[in-house]
Formats: sequence, C-alpha cells, structure tokens
Amino acid sequence: MEATPSSSTTGAMTSSSLPPPEDAWISTCQNLLPRWESLSLSYQSTIPISISRVNQFDAARLDVEMSAMLKEQLVKVFSLMKPGMLFQYEAELDAFLEFLIWRFSIWVDKPTPGIALMNLRYRDERALESRGKVRTGLEGPGLTVAQKIWYCFATVGGQYIWARLQSFSAFRRWGDSEQRTLARRVWILIQRLEGLYKAASFGNLVIFLWTGRYRNLIERALKARLVYGSPNMNRAVSFEYMNRQLVWNEFSEMLLLLLPLLNSSSVRSLLLPFSKDKSSSSAGDDTTCPICQASPTIPFLAIPCQHRYCYYCLRTRCAAVPSFRCSKCSEPVVAMQRHNGGTKQ
Repeated sequence: MEATPSSSTTGAMTSSSLPPPEDAWISTCQNLLPRWESLSLSYQSTIPISISRVNQFDAARLDVEMSAMLKEQLVKVFSLMKPGMLFQYEAELDAFLEFLIWRFSIWVDKPTPGIALMNLRYRDERALESRGKVRTGLEGPGLTVAQKIWYCFATVGGQYIWARLQSFSAFRRWGDSEQRTLARRVWILIQRLEGLYKAASFGNLVIFLWTGRYRNLIERALKARLVYGSPNMNRAVSFEYMNRQLVWNEFSEMLLLLLPLLNSSSVRSLLLPFSKDKSSSSAGDDTTCPICQASPTIPFLAIPCQHRYCYYCLRTRCAAVPSFRCSKCSEPVVAMQRHNGGTKQ
C-alpha cells in the first residue's frame, strides 16, 4: 500500500514553493543595516595622528609672553601713581589678565593667541561621534561648556589661590613658627602638596614626550587635547628674523667688548698707508686733533714734531704711555708747547 502525504507536509511544501514578496529584500536590508553599521564601527580604527610637541610647547610659551606684554602695558597705565602700589595686587592683576584671555578665546570656541599662531585647537577626546566621519584624524568637537568652566577654575582660580596662599604663608612666616603648631602643620602640608604637584607634572611631561598628548595635568584631567586646526597649514611663526636678530646681537656685543681694548691711534696709523685719499687727510691734520678727531679747544703743539693736539688728549696720553709717539709722524713726544706761543710743559 502506498503512503499518502499528511496535511502538514503538504502545507509546508506548498508554502516553500511560493515565491517571497517583492519588497522582502527591502525589509531584510532595513533589519540588517543597524547591525552592519555597528559591526563596521566596531572594527573601524581611528587614524593615528601625531601633533608636533615643539608646536605645543611654543604655543604655551607664546601665551606666557602675551600675558607678560599685556601686563607691561597695564602697569604703564598706573606708572604715575604711588610706587609699589601694584606690587601688593600682582596676583589679582595676573588673574584678571588670564581671565580676559580665557574669556575671549576658549569661552567663545577660539584658541588662545599662542595656540592660534601654532595652528592648533582644543578637541574633546571623550566624544566619539566623529568616528564615523574620519577623514584626516583631526575631526572632533571642541570643548564642552563644563570643560571650559573647569579650565577657567583650574588655570585662573587655581593659580590665584595658590599664589595668594604662598604669599600669605611666607608673610606670616608659618614655616618659622614653633609655638603655633597648626600654622606649622599647614605650611608642611603646602610644601608636600607642592612637591606632589611637581612630581605629577614631571611624570606628565615624560608621558607627553612619549605620546604627544596633554601638555599639563589640567588638559589630561579634562581630556582636552591639542590638534591641528587645519591639516594643510604650516605654523605661522617663522624663526628666520629671530635668528638674524640673535646673530646681530651677538656681533654687536662682541664689538662693544673689543673696541675699548683697541688703541684708536695705533689702528689709524696702521690703516693710514692703505688710505686712498691721503691729500684730504693731510690737509685736515692741521685743523683736528689726531687723538679725538675734533677741533682742539685748547690747542697745544707736540715737540719736536710741532703737530697740534688737544691739551687734555695729549696730556692724558703722555701720562698713560711714557714713550708716546706722535700719531702723525711716529716721532717720540718729549714736551708740549702752547699753540699761541705759550710756555712749555
């Protein structure tokens, strides 16, 4: 006897033989698209970027110099007031200038002057939204409002409080107090905190030189990294003119050191045979002093060569050099005589 197929088997064969609907691939694609995007993002790696450490250090140095320039201009405003008045408010003045720089740069999503000159900007390393749009590795949002406020508290407020605390403890001599144990303990605590901060800063510097991220502890705590603002832009500071200025300063300092050591009359007599215009120089010998090259106010004649000198020039030279010779004829000078026929000396 032949076995007849059951109803369930017949229904399964009928359903499998039917073609799927025309929009089935669209619904399947929509269902698998989120999984595909998450899978692609999980395997996608961010482009490694290397920011010049020299540029970051130069940016910090330029910011310090900018603050010093603003402070110098502000001090000139109060130059006519009582001397030393601004000395007791120096911490407040520094905090005010730092707040102005922060207010008109970082708070409005702009780099500081030094950072802008080095073609850098701050980027929030905690944000991961830019991983799907990586092109150069420099993408990423700027600092958030919370990061900006904490940056202001740490740089402006922290430095001001620490400077005031150190000056107050030094003025009160907490370190020298032996009877007041509380002040002594606070002073020891301040010294230990300062030591810990310096040790942490040194460790951060070593890590920065190795990785190129986060110049100081504040940037590391806030995850605020410096990246290039434009990938195709070189840094705006050129050291060509600075090198020329340094060379010229060294050369001028060398001349200022060597010129007083040279005898002008001996150098002039040495260069006299190489002079082209000898007639004009011989004509001017009778009107100017060979030592100071000026018209003698008290003219005196050197004996026996009878050349006219200033009295003070000739007297000083004869006293300094007993065997002084005339600068014009190289003859030894043994005496002086007044040009108008005065007495000999």
